[in-house]
Amino acid sequence: MNPENILFAFGLTLFAGLATGIGSLMSFLSKKFNPKFLAGSLGFSAGVMIYVSFVEIFVKAKESLTAAHGLKAGNIYTVSAFFAGIAVIALIDKLIPSFENPHEIKNIEEKNLNPQNSKKLLRMGLFSALAIAIHNFPEGLATFMAAMNDPTLGISIAIAIAIHNIPEGIAVSVPIYYATKNRKKAFWLSFLSGLAEPVGALLGFFILLSVFNDSTFGLIFAGVAGIMVYISLDELLPTAEEYGEHHIAIGGLIGGMAVMALSLLLFI
Repeated sequence: MNPENILFAFGLTLFAGLATGIGSLMSFLSKKFNPKFLAGSLGFSAGVMIYVSFVEIFVKAKESLTAAHGLKAGNIYTVSAFFAGIAVIALIDKLIPSFENPHEIKNIEEKNLNPQNSKKLLRMGLFSALAIAIHNFPEGLATFMAAMNDPTLGISIAIAIAIHNIPEGIAVSVPIYYATKNRKKAFWLSFLSGLAEPVGALLGFFILLSVFNDSTFGLIFAGVAGIMVYISLDELLPTAEEYGEHHIAIGGLIGGMAVMALSLLLFI
């Protein structure tokens, strides 16, 4: 493995993870919250992730696994790993109670900006930080593995995940700030929750380094495709619908797919 590729992949993963800090800053600095822009951005991110999962990542996983195990077994392993990825991220969601899960927050402005109970808000913010950190582990591995295999693909995924992480930063920082009145504390807790993404990349890399081959790569890549599809359908699109109009979210989705398709065509 090329050390430069490893550093580049890690840098992209770090960038994607630290976007939670951008969300935190936006919540403090912006004079007016723009839900339509956020809805379009989240839809765009979902479009990128869904398109690239099915058109690029799943296909590359299948190619590796069929080369290693033959056509029939390779296809079975690819599909199994894809749904295993979905099962892993769905289990993580299931283990996080809905109140503490930042993806279940219906409207940040209405729910979080009403400081009636500071202890409840602080608990919400702290659990949101923990939930985001847990979610970011597999996302970090997904970004890292994609960038290791194809830097252009890695950049696209990193940008999509960074967009996805911005509202997560808001979900952590806003309730903590209104509970403690401490901007620094709210920002750093939000910022640190994003660091789980590069940590997930590093742990995955060192654990898998000794057993890395075509078969391992195919299984991980298929699992990554499943994780990204689940995140898009379970988190990004529902959140986009909550923040803005349906057609804005769908427009963003189609736009994300189109941009991803164009970027892949340019590098054939």
